[in-house]
Amino acid sequence: MLLGAIADDFTGASDLANTLARGGMSTMQFVGPGRGKVNCEAGVVALKTRSIPAEEAVWQSMDAARWLLDQGCEQIFFKYCSTFDSTPEGNIGPVAEALQRLTGANVTVVCPAFPATGRRVFMGHLFVKDKLLSESGMENHPLTPMTDPDIRRWLRLQARGGVGGITLDTVRQGSEAIRRRLRDELTDGNRLVVVDAIEDADLLTIGEAVTDHELVTGGSALARGLARNFARRGKLSGAPAEVPVVSGPGVILCGSCSLASQNQVACHLQNHPGLSIDPAAIMRGTMSVEHAAHWVASNAADNPIVYSTSSPEVVSFVQQRFGREESAKILEDFFGGLAKRLADSGTQLIVVGGGETSGAVVEALGLRHMIIGAEIDPGVPVLVSERGHPMQPIGLALKSGNFGAPDFFAKALDRIAGHE
Repeated sequence: MLLGAIADDFTGASDLANTLARGGMSTMQFVGPGRGKVNCEAGVVALKTRSIPAEEAVWQSMDAARWLLDQGCEQIFFKYCSTFDSTPEGNIGPVAEALQRLTGANVTVVCPAFPATGRRVFMGHLFVKDKLLSESGMENHPLTPMTDPDIRRWLRLQARGGVGGITLDTVRQGSEAIRRRLRDELTDGNRLVVVDAIEDADLLTIGEAVTDHELVTGGSALARGLARNFARRGKLSGAPAEVPVVSGPGVILCGSCSLASQNQVACHLQNHPGLSIDPAAIMRGTMSVEHAAHWVASNAADNPIVYSTSSPEVVSFVQQRFGREESAKILEDFFGGLAKRLADSGTQLIVVGGGETSGAVVEALGLRHMIIGAEIDPGVPVLVSERGHPMQPIGLALKSGNFGAPDFFAKALDRIAGHE
């Protein structure tokens, strides 16, 4: 293994694996640290550490990093969301600093930019398309509300050490200029350095600048430059992964409440049946996994969607009634249980919207690793795994809440089944 990556949620892991595979690296995605030795050029460990206590996130991330280093990887990449989803307590800063201690990294770049999806960093501020992060809808995120677009300032709340910055002017001067500036930041006591990037070319320049860094952190788009570094050094085999086509009944499960997900659910409902899930109904016992599974089976031929996607006002009401953590757990347990019930009954195509929901589904299905297939939309690939006795293929798409075109759900089912 050349590159070992740790992602703080499951959709982010598949996003990153997609980028590395498209960059020419034979890539595997693992659910937690793998077992024994594996044969791939890039290994992506998917964790569910974005919104758990910081101490637990650090422990899980360190465990994953130790396993990756045991595989012989030359570089560790810590991947977080391109909207920098976190709280003032963490978990990006604490995990990054712990990984610095483990790898011996002196200074580490921080760059969540993903220009293809409209996420850009300029003067240390994160933009989502033409809006500051704090005005993009992310300020209403149910678990990690992003109320400050200044990534440097937000990271300083989380980190124990100094946080610096490199502006776009320096990035445009080239990789050697970035290296010099990183040395200056380290001299000033800043070991985490937020770097501007507004175009893919900027990310490639940053990637070139950190060729020899033990640790790199950022959004998935930054990893394209890391893959290119290994290719330039002649270390990649160039052998594409063989991804089987999975056919059979399919379903969409969406727990994300982002604006993009709201639009995608509305688009899918125009031509397909849908079942809306209310946490209060689960608590009352009027909605159950059994009821939802029966409904899906009755509509299996029409690509049905089961969703808890709601407006910020409804989400706020639910959180006030049940509590933020409890309401999230209710829905995650429901979607995880439903996915397992459907897969056990023969559903072979499952498309999931939302990072937390994706983590709950993959864990409930008991998957250990996944092959990376074709890209559906930027940042979201087809994933194929196996489960059951005897083992049967299952096709997945794990979509971050903010990713994907309005028709993503129908497109994802078609792409998993091998239809262009």
